[in-house]
Amino acid sequence: MENAIPNWLLQRAYLTPNRTALVFGNQIWTFSEMVEEVRKIANRLHVQRGERVAVLVKNNPTTVWLIHALQQCGAEIVFLNNRLTSAELLFQLIDSKAKKLIFDDSMNVIASDIAKNNKDIYILSLQRLASRPVKCFEEKLEFHLNDICSIMYTSGTTGKPKGVLQTYGNHWWSAIGSSLNLGLREDDAWLCAVPLFHISGMSILMRSVIYGMPVYLQEQFNEYDANTLLKSGKVTIMSVVSAMLDRMLLALGDEKYDERFRCMLLGGGAAQRHQLEWCKRKGIPVIQTYGMTETASQIVTLSPEDSLEKLGSAGKPLFPAQLQIVTENGKQAEHGEVGEIIVKGPNVTSGYLQREDANKEAFQNGWFRTGDLGYLDEEGFLYILDRRSDLIISGGENIYPAEIEEVLMEIPEVMEAGVTGVNDAVWGKVPYAFVVLSNPLSEQNIIEFCRGKLASYKMPKRIYQIEALPRNGANKIVRRQLLQYIKEDQ
Repeated sequence: MENAIPNWLLQRAYLTPNRTALVFGNQIWTFSEMVEEVRKIANRLHVQRGERVAVLVKNNPTTVWLIHALQQCGAEIVFLNNRLTSAELLFQLIDSKAKKLIFDDSMNVIASDIAKNNKDIYILSLQRLASRPVKCFEEKLEFHLNDICSIMYTSGTTGKPKGVLQTYGNHWWSAIGSSLNLGLREDDAWLCAVPLFHISGMSILMRSVIYGMPVYLQEQFNEYDANTLLKSGKVTIMSVVSAMLDRMLLALGDEKYDERFRCMLLGGGAAQRHQLEWCKRKGIPVIQTYGMTETASQIVTLSPEDSLEKLGSAGKPLFPAQLQIVTENGKQAEHGEVGEIIVKGPNVTSGYLQREDANKEAFQNGWFRTGDLGYLDEEGFLYILDRRSDLIISGGENIYPAEIEEVLMEIPEVMEAGVTGVNDAVWGKVPYAFVVLSNPLSEQNIIEFCRGKLASYKMPKRIYQIEALPRNGANKIVRRQLLQYIKEDQ
């Protein structure tokens, strides 16, 4: 049997043309109307099959049409984080070898800056795209599951972002695995208030056409608007990170959501116990998940019937996936024994773009090493202790200390630099930096140097000058010990 399935957008419009596909404010589109909008854009893209096209976009209907249009043409979509600086984006464009950048008109300045520094890139705004001449394209009737659909960048311990290859099969099995866990209802509708350039947002769009389910799309997260939708009964599922949930609970007060709302899918980092207890008292069904860009969204999720009994657990692997905990010597851990989380399944990436070194390190005997620490209880439920050891998750965004440290080390006076996450009431964690200087330099001067080289959410909130960084026997920085310098300063 050929490893292909029908083009899921065309198949969905054929099966249920009059179902609602997308809701944005007061605007509504059915799946048949979505196909019309997608074809309008696809006819103006002028791209070839296999061509790598980068997108720098925001949450709006045109972005949804663009993503589907690129799939119809058979292009590989390179998703760019619109919160990054031009220097950070330029690295990803060069690394991915994308020759075309399609961007939201509000990002004209940063796109122009990229074009000045990369003569090989062709930039095209969405406004200009809409006025381009029509050039009929060859519509893909099938999606081959092994073909690359999208590329999303994620950083590693080296600080250099890596392009994660996501196949059509990865997205397909992610959607199927989620449906086998949560089930599907005729009235299901998913609220998407997370960025479409993240796997969390992209996966919702893919589930929409595979399930035949409407997506309520928010341009940006607003807790009051989200609560209004959840109270109305129009939405049954929502994806959130901990910081979003906190804001929603505070704004909700003593009110409750409609009884048709059935799932608050919580990812992007460990949930706080008090938050889960609060939701339990208010009858809000929070289901914790564990996943990453490399697994095309969630790969471990609590089942609905376990959501209250197993507070604090990320659950069990989705039906098509497998999970193990291995110790430092490579043996399978006992129940309750801490080790590295490794996963396997058809939703796991085939590898990193042009990074054989990283692939050799990450994949062993068909298993993907996440680098995260956790343990399984006696019933096989996963508990996560640390996200990639030193990873800082701030408002759902991944921040890798090494990336900030690399920028700090560009300062001539900085001899050593270490970064760790510090608890924050609003964002969950924020980065603090610790430097060893050869000559005096003010905290403000260091912060100003970082500005423009790092996205705003990656900027160190404080700079501490110390005499030496804490290191282990292998001379590696022990970042968790950096917190002692904050305590000494208080």
